[in-house]
Amino acid sequence: MEKNDLIDLIKSYNEEESEIISKAYDYADCLHKGQYRQSGESYISHPLNVTYILAEMHADRDTICAGLLHDTLEDTNITKEDISYEFNQEIANLVDGVTKLAKMNFSSKLDQNNANTRKIITGITDDVRIIIIKLADRLHNMRTVEFKSEFKQKENSIETMEIFVPLAYYIGAYRIKSELEDLSLRYLKPDAYKDLEERKIRIENDSKDCLNEMLKTIKKVLEDNNIPNEIKVRTKNIYGIYKRLKENQRISDIHDLLALKIMVNDIKDCYYTLGLIHQEYRPINNKFKDYISNPKTNMYKSLHTTVFGLDDKLVQSQIRTFDMDNIASFGLTAYWDIEKGKARDIMQNELKKKYQFFKSLLEINSVFGDNQEFVNQVKNELFSDKIYVYTTKGEIIELPKGSTPIDLAYKIHTDIGNTMVGAFVNDEFVPVDYILSNKDRVRIITDQLSYGLRIEWLDKVQTTHAKKKIKEFNRK
Repeated sequence: MEKNDLIDLIKSYNEEESEIISKAYDYADCLHKGQYRQSGESYISHPLNVTYILAEMHADRDTICAGLLHDTLEDTNITKEDISYEFNQEIANLVDGVTKLAKMNFSSKLDQNNANTRKIITGITDDVRIIIIKLADRLHNMRTVEFKSEFKQKENSIETMEIFVPLAYYIGAYRIKSELEDLSLRYLKPDAYKDLEERKIRIENDSKDCLNEMLKTIKKVLEDNNIPNEIKVRTKNIYGIYKRLKENQRISDIHDLLALKIMVNDIKDCYYTLGLIHQEYRPINNKFKDYISNPKTNMYKSLHTTVFGLDDKLVQSQIRTFDMDNIASFGLTAYWDIEKGKARDIMQNELKKKYQFFKSLLEINSVFGDNQEFVNQVKNELFSDKIYVYTTKGEIIELPKGSTPIDLAYKIHTDIGNTMVGAFVNDEFVPVDYILSNKDRVRIITDQLSYGLRIEWLDKVQTTHAKKKIKEFNRK
């Protein structure tokens, strides 16, 4: 890839900023002169490819410049002030946000790693673009990890699965998440990866007739009903298949193995399209999901219905608007396209107002001063297996696996946690330390005259927020 490839891509959506971006490339190229990657390529090829990934998401000017300069503070002699002087403070802050902390500040490699992991994760609280640049950086590093030793390949893959895949999920960047998962599996389980890659190719070949028939039929039905549309074929990523097989599912029973993504103009047409598809193909009733009226916790919106296609093949239809599809593919980064110049502020406001993990992250960051304790808590509470439970109002609440009604009560409101005396789960009365399961419907029972929470509840909760509130109540 050359500089001109990047500039041409950027000009396709932001022509007026090409001059400063060209300057950033030349600046980085000069600073990295004489540096090489383990592949033997000039080092500038890495920031160039990272920035190309960002440009594919239609990143704004400052993010593009920061992508080109992202390794300059770490690998050259310039300072944050130099970048601010040559470009602007915003670009300097982004580059500083993605720069690792220097080794000299730590007594051990472990301490340095924990501090850097904390810096990466908490970067999202200042500017979500820091995380987006780090994800693009990790994606290109994983695409070229074959040039590293087997030990480093596995080490990078484990870190990718533990830290970067959850971060990509939380901001809704599904394309990056899926590719990072597959690249990691390729090095962690090479034999399983190769086997599933071959099986996936066979499935795609065997399913061509079915998917083409459905695509043509649905397209004609929508056009006959004057619904403008676009339809794409999707097969589940290799890691997604691997995960289902590890849960003892047969590959033929994976209901979303094959999918048609159907994009229409507005929400009304989404529901109309759903009815039209059900008239043509028999649905599996318990596989219907309405993520439009009840979005996922990372703001993913779509209607999902699994139907019987040709030769009784199971095919999932994902029905959404064009904007929803953009967000489904790119997450928060889709706002670069949707909102143009206001995108950064809107991304940050969306995180604060709508994304449940963001509040939990702020809480964990405020409670844990020690970097290792912080990283462990984030992995256990935010990045490990999760459950999703329903409140009596139908709201979906995300909780770490092993959570109790106490965790949920405090997630809803502090006063509810402080006055709870029990809970109904799926219409059955349960004690407060009952372990919740995925899709449970939970009603918290409160009593303003109750004795109040018990200090022993600390041993029955998983979330930092609940533990903090129990301790505060006990001190009072």
